[in-house]
Amino acid sequence: MRHGRDSEWKARMPAVIGLTALSLAVAGMVALPAAALAAKANKASPTYYVSLGDSYSVGYQPALGATTGYTGYVTAKSHLTLVNFGCGGATTTSIVDDVGCPDVLPHTAGGVTYPTTTQAAAAEAFLTAHRDHIGLMTVSIGGNDVTACATAPNPITCVGTAVTSIKTNVTSLVAALRAAGGPKVPLIGLTYPDVILGSYVYPSLPATAARISLAQESVVAFKGLINPALKTAYASAGGVLVDVTAATGAYTALTKTQTLAPYGTIPVAVANVCTLTWFCKLGNIHATDKGYALIGKLVTAQYVRMRGH
Repeated sequence: MRHGRDSEWKARMPAVIGLTALSLAVAGMVALPAAALAAKANKASPTYYVSLGDSYSVGYQPALGATTGYTGYVTAKSHLTLVNFGCGGATTTSIVDDVGCPDVLPHTAGGVTYPTTTQAAAAEAFLTAHRDHIGLMTVSIGGNDVTACATAPNPITCVGTAVTSIKTNVTSLVAALRAAGGPKVPLIGLTYPDVILGSYVYPSLPATAARISLAQESVVAFKGLINPALKTAYASAGGVLVDVTAATGAYTALTKTQTLAPYGTIPVAVANVCTLTWFCKLGNIHATDKGYALIGKLVTAQYVRMRGH
Protein backbone atom coordinates (compact mmCIF):
# COMPACT_ATOMS: atom_id res chain seq x y z
CA MET A 1 0.00 0.00 0.00
CA ARG A 2 2.81 2.39 1.00
CA HIS A 3 4.84 1.24 -1.96
CA GLY A 4 1.93 2.06 -4.24
CA ARG A 5 1.59 5.51 -2.79
CA ASP A 6 5.34 6.06 -3.06
CA SER A 7 5.23 5.04 -6.68
CA GLU A 8 2.31 7.36 -7.31
CA TRP A 9 4.12 10.28 -5.58
CA LYS A 10 7.29 9.60 -7.54
CA ALA A 11 5.28 9.59 -10.70
CA ARG A 12 3.87 13.00 -9.88
CA MET A 13 7.18 14.54 -8.69
CA PRO A 14 8.28 15.96 -12.10
CA ALA A 15 4.93 17.70 -12.51
CA VAL A 16 5.01 19.12 -8.97
CA ILE A 17 8.58 20.31 -9.38
CA GLY A 18 7.71 21.85 -12.72
CA LEU A 19 4.67 23.61 -11.27
CA THR A 20 6.68 24.92 -8.32
CA ALA A 21 9.41 26.21 -10.59
CA LEU A 22 6.83 27.85 -12.80
CA SER A 23 5.18 29.47 -9.77
CA LEU A 24 8.52 30.80 -8.56
CA ALA A 25 9.34 32.07 -12.00
CA VAL A 26 6.00 33.85 -12.26
CA ALA A 27 6.44 35.30 -8.78
CA GLY A 28 9.86 36.51 -9.79
CA MET A 29 8.46 38.03 -12.94
CA VAL A 30 5.88 39.91 -10.88
CA ALA A 31 8.25 40.97 -8.09
CA LEU A 32 11.07 42.25 -10.25
CA PRO A 33 9.00 44.65 -12.34
CA ALA A 34 7.26 45.94 -9.19
CA ALA A 35 10.60 46.72 -7.57
CA ALA A 36 11.84 48.29 -10.76
CA LEU A 37 8.70 50.39 -11.06
CA ALA A 38 9.00 51.53 -7.44
CA ALA A 39 12.61 52.53 -8.00
CA LYS A 40 11.67 54.33 -11.19
CA ALA A 41 8.80 56.13 -9.49
CA ASN A 42 11.06 57.22 -6.63
CA LYS A 43 13.67 58.45 -9.10
CA ALA A 44 11.03 60.26 -11.15
CA SER A 45 9.65 62.21 -8.16
CA PRO A 46 10.53 65.91 -8.41
CA THR A 47 13.42 67.31 -6.44
CA TYR A 48 12.33 70.67 -5.14
CA TYR A 49 13.96 74.07 -4.86
CA VAL A 50 12.21 75.89 -2.01
CA SER A 51 12.44 79.68 -1.99
CA LEU A 52 11.42 81.99 0.85
CA GLY A 53 11.70 85.70 1.39
CA ASP A 54 10.58 89.11 0.25
CA SER A 55 10.02 90.78 -3.13
CA TYR A 56 13.54 89.85 -4.27
CA SER A 57 12.60 86.18 -3.95
CA VAL A 58 9.71 86.64 -6.40
CA GLY A 59 11.74 88.78 -8.81
CA TYR A 60 9.68 91.94 -8.44
CA GLN A 61 10.36 94.79 -10.87
CA PRO A 62 8.51 98.12 -11.12
CA ALA A 63 5.69 98.15 -13.70
CA LEU A 64 6.28 94.44 -14.31
CA GLY A 65 5.38 92.78 -11.03
CA ALA A 66 6.79 89.29 -10.55
CA THR A 67 9.42 88.23 -13.07
CA THR A 68 11.54 85.11 -13.32
CA GLY A 69 14.08 86.83 -11.04
CA TYR A 70 17.01 84.93 -9.62
CA THR A 71 14.89 81.89 -8.72
CA GLY A 72 14.06 81.36 -12.39
CA TYR A 73 17.74 81.41 -13.29
CA VAL A 74 18.61 78.94 -10.51
CA THR A 75 15.73 76.66 -11.49
CA ALA A 76 16.86 76.54 -15.12
CA LYS A 77 20.46 75.76 -14.21
CA SER A 78 19.78 73.28 -11.41
CA HIS A 79 16.85 71.48 -13.09
CA LEU A 80 15.01 71.51 -9.76
CA THR A 81 11.27 72.13 -9.39
CA LEU A 82 10.67 75.58 -7.92
CA VAL A 83 8.27 76.10 -5.02
CA ASN A 84 8.24 79.78 -4.12
CA PHE A 85 6.77 81.03 -0.83
CA GLY A 86 8.16 84.57 -1.26
CA CYS A 87 6.03 87.57 -0.36
CA GLY A 88 6.60 91.20 -1.29
CA GLY A 89 7.21 93.41 1.73
CA ALA A 90 8.18 90.54 4.04
CA THR A 91 10.47 91.28 6.98
CA THR A 92 12.33 88.94 9.32
CA THR A 93 9.41 89.37 11.72
CA SER A 94 6.47 89.02 9.32
CA ILE A 95 7.87 85.89 7.70
CA VAL A 96 7.36 84.01 10.96
CA ASP A 97 4.46 85.94 12.53
CA ASP A 98 2.06 87.17 9.82
CA VAL A 99 -0.61 84.87 8.42
CA GLY A 100 -0.95 84.94 4.64
CA CYS A 101 0.73 87.27 2.16
CA PRO A 102 -0.81 90.73 1.66
CA ASP A 103 1.12 91.23 -1.56
CA VAL A 104 0.59 88.10 -3.64
CA LEU A 105 2.05 88.79 -7.08
CA PRO A 106 0.31 87.09 -10.02
CA HIS A 107 2.47 84.95 -12.29
CA THR A 108 5.08 84.29 -9.59
CA ALA A 109 7.10 81.33 -10.89
CA GLY A 110 6.40 78.35 -8.64
CA GLY A 111 4.28 80.60 -6.44
CA VAL A 112 2.45 79.16 -3.43
CA THR A 113 -0.24 80.90 -1.39
CA TYR A 114 -0.86 80.25 2.32
CA PRO A 115 -3.94 82.19 3.46
CA THR A 116 -4.27 80.41 6.81
CA THR A 117 -0.68 80.20 7.97
CA THR A 118 2.62 82.08 7.96
CA GLN A 119 5.21 81.96 5.20
CA ALA A 120 7.67 80.14 7.43
CA ALA A 121 5.12 77.58 8.64
CA ALA A 122 3.90 76.92 5.10
CA ALA A 123 7.44 76.34 3.87
CA GLU A 124 8.28 74.12 6.83
CA ALA A 125 5.17 72.00 6.24
CA PHE A 126 6.15 71.53 2.60
CA LEU A 127 9.72 70.64 3.51
CA THR A 128 8.54 68.08 6.05
CA ALA A 129 6.10 66.50 3.60
CA HIS A 130 8.77 66.24 0.90
CA ARG A 131 11.80 65.75 3.11
CA ASP A 132 13.50 63.19 0.88
CA HIS A 133 13.02 65.30 -2.24
CA ILE A 134 14.44 68.69 -1.31
CA GLY A 135 17.41 69.81 -3.37
CA LEU A 136 17.89 73.43 -2.32
CA MET A 137 16.57 76.10 0.05
CA THR A 138 17.18 79.81 -0.44
CA VAL A 139 16.11 82.77 1.69
CA SER A 140 16.27 86.47 0.89
CA ILE A 141 15.04 88.43 3.89
CA GLY A 142 16.12 91.40 5.97
CA GLY A 143 16.15 94.25 3.47
CA ASN A 144 12.74 95.58 4.49
CA ASP A 145 13.87 95.62 8.12
CA VAL A 146 16.33 98.43 7.36
CA THR A 147 14.71 100.31 4.46
CA ALA A 148 13.40 103.06 6.72
CA CYS A 149 16.90 103.67 8.07
CA ALA A 150 17.84 105.51 4.86
CA THR A 151 15.73 108.45 6.02
CA ALA A 152 16.53 108.20 9.73
CA PRO A 153 18.45 111.04 11.41
CA ASN A 154 21.28 108.60 12.15
CA PRO A 155 21.16 105.74 9.62
CA ILE A 156 23.98 103.71 11.18
CA THR A 157 22.38 103.76 14.63
CA CYS A 158 19.06 102.78 13.07
CA VAL A 159 20.63 99.84 11.22
CA GLY A 160 22.52 98.76 14.34
CA THR A 161 19.25 98.51 16.24
CA ALA A 162 17.51 96.63 13.42
CA VAL A 163 20.36 94.15 13.03
CA THR A 164 19.81 92.78 16.53
CA SER A 165 16.32 91.53 15.65
CA ILE A 166 17.39 90.49 12.14
CA LYS A 167 20.03 88.17 13.54
CA THR A 168 17.68 86.69 16.15
CA ASN A 169 14.80 86.19 13.72
CA VAL A 170 16.85 84.71 10.89
CA THR A 171 18.67 82.36 13.26
CA SER A 172 15.33 81.03 14.47
CA LEU A 173 13.93 80.79 10.93
CA VAL A 174 16.81 78.83 9.44
CA ALA A 175 16.94 76.46 12.42
CA ALA A 176 13.32 75.50 11.70
CA LEU A 177 13.98 75.18 7.97
CA ARG A 178 16.98 72.96 8.62
CA ALA A 179 14.98 70.72 10.94
CA ALA A 180 12.19 70.38 8.36
CA GLY A 181 14.31 70.05 5.24
CA GLY A 182 17.01 67.74 6.56
CA PRO A 183 20.66 68.06 7.55
CA LYS A 184 22.27 67.83 4.12
CA VAL A 185 20.12 70.10 1.94
CA PRO A 186 22.06 73.17 0.73
CA LEU A 187 20.73 76.25 2.53
CA ILE A 188 21.69 79.56 0.92
CA GLY A 189 20.91 82.99 2.30
CA LEU A 190 21.13 86.15 0.26
CA THR A 191 21.83 89.74 1.00
CA TYR A 192 21.22 92.62 -1.42
CA PRO A 193 22.85 95.13 -3.74
CA ASP A 194 23.60 98.31 -1.81
CA VAL A 195 20.94 100.32 -3.62
CA ILE A 196 21.43 103.32 -1.31
CA LEU A 197 24.66 103.97 -3.19
CA GLY A 198 22.32 105.13 -5.93
CA SER A 199 21.39 108.12 -3.78
CA TYR A 200 24.63 109.56 -5.13
CA VAL A 201 22.73 110.30 -8.36
CA TYR A 202 19.04 109.92 -7.54
CA PRO A 203 17.20 112.10 -8.20
CA SER A 204 19.16 113.06 -11.31
CA LEU A 205 20.71 116.21 -9.92
CA PRO A 206 24.31 117.02 -9.02
CA ALA A 207 25.39 114.95 -6.02
CA THR A 208 25.04 116.82 -2.73
CA ALA A 209 27.18 116.37 0.37
CA ALA A 210 24.22 114.81 2.19
CA ARG A 211 23.58 112.23 -0.53
CA ILE A 212 27.27 111.37 -0.80
CA SER A 213 27.41 110.92 2.96
CA LEU A 214 24.37 108.61 2.86
CA ALA A 215 25.98 106.53 0.12
CA GLN A 216 29.14 106.17 2.20
CA GLU A 217 27.17 105.22 5.31
CA SER A 218 25.24 102.58 3.40
CA VAL A 219 28.50 100.76 2.63
CA VAL A 220 29.40 100.79 6.33
CA ALA A 221 25.94 99.47 7.20
CA PHE A 222 26.13 96.51 4.81
CA LYS A 223 29.78 95.62 5.28
CA GLY A 224 29.99 96.12 9.03
CA LEU A 225 26.49 95.36 10.31
CA ILE A 226 23.88 93.76 8.05
CA ASN A 227 25.92 91.16 6.19
CA PRO A 228 27.98 89.93 9.16
CA ALA A 229 24.75 89.41 11.11
CA LEU A 230 23.16 87.48 8.25
CA LYS A 231 26.30 85.42 7.69
CA THR A 232 26.34 84.34 11.34
CA ALA A 233 22.62 83.56 11.31
CA TYR A 234 22.77 81.31 8.23
CA ALA A 235 25.96 79.61 9.42
CA SER A 236 24.17 78.63 12.64
CA ALA A 237 22.09 76.17 10.60
CA GLY A 238 24.86 75.02 8.28
CA GLY A 239 23.91 77.55 5.63
CA VAL A 240 25.99 79.96 3.58
CA LEU A 241 25.40 83.64 2.88
CA VAL A 242 25.90 84.82 -0.70
CA ASP A 243 27.27 88.36 -0.37
CA VAL A 244 25.42 90.05 -3.20
CA THR A 245 26.60 93.41 -1.88
CA ALA A 246 30.23 92.55 -2.45
CA ALA A 247 29.53 90.79 -5.76
CA THR A 248 27.84 93.89 -7.14
CA GLY A 249 30.92 95.99 -6.39
CA ALA A 250 29.57 97.99 -3.46
CA TYR A 251 32.86 97.88 -1.57
CA THR A 252 34.81 99.49 -4.41
CA ALA A 253 36.27 102.80 -3.23
CA LEU A 254 34.11 105.75 -4.25
CA THR A 255 37.22 107.43 -5.60
CA LYS A 256 37.28 104.93 -8.46
CA THR A 257 35.10 106.38 -11.21
CA GLN A 258 33.67 105.72 -14.65
CA THR A 259 31.40 107.47 -17.10
CA LEU A 260 27.80 106.31 -17.30
CA ALA A 261 25.04 108.09 -19.23
CA PRO A 262 23.09 110.10 -18.28
CA TYR A 263 24.94 110.63 -14.99
CA GLY A 264 28.37 111.54 -16.28
CA THR A 265 31.44 110.58 -14.23
CA ILE A 266 30.38 108.72 -11.10
CA PRO A 267 31.91 106.12 -8.75
CA VAL A 268 32.10 102.61 -10.20
CA ALA A 269 30.17 101.28 -7.20
CA VAL A 270 27.34 103.70 -7.97
CA ALA A 271 27.40 102.85 -11.67
CA ASN A 272 27.00 99.18 -10.80
CA VAL A 273 23.90 99.94 -8.76
CA CYS A 274 22.52 102.05 -11.61
CA THR A 275 22.97 99.15 -14.03
CA LEU A 276 21.84 96.29 -11.80
CA THR A 277 18.88 97.93 -10.03
CA TRP A 278 16.15 100.48 -10.70
CA PHE A 279 17.27 102.86 -7.96
CA CYS A 280 19.15 105.48 -9.96
CA LYS A 281 16.37 105.80 -12.52
CA LEU A 282 13.25 105.37 -10.40
CA GLY A 283 14.37 105.36 -6.78
CA ASN A 284 13.20 101.73 -6.67
CA ILE A 285 15.24 99.21 -4.67
CA HIS A 286 14.61 96.18 -6.90
CA ALA A 287 16.97 94.55 -9.35
CA THR A 288 16.76 94.72 -13.13
CA ASP A 289 16.86 91.61 -15.32
CA LYS A 290 20.64 91.96 -15.36
CA GLY A 291 20.76 92.27 -11.59
CA TYR A 292 18.60 89.24 -10.96
CA ALA A 293 20.62 87.21 -13.47
CA LEU A 294 23.80 88.06 -11.57
CA ILE A 295 22.22 87.01 -8.29
CA GLY A 296 21.05 83.79 -9.93
CA LYS A 297 24.59 83.05 -11.10
CA LEU A 298 25.92 83.61 -7.59
CA VAL A 299 23.35 81.29 -6.04
CA THR A 300 23.90 78.62 -8.69
CA ALA A 301 27.67 78.70 -8.21
CA GLN A 302 27.25 78.36 -4.45
CA TYR A 303 24.76 75.51 -4.90
CA VAL A 304 27.23 73.64 -7.10
CA ARG A 305 29.96 74.09 -4.50
CA MET A 306 27.74 72.85 -1.70
CA ARG A 307 26.63 69.83 -3.73
CA GLY A 308 30.22 69.02 -4.60
CA HIS A 309 29.55 68.89 -8.35
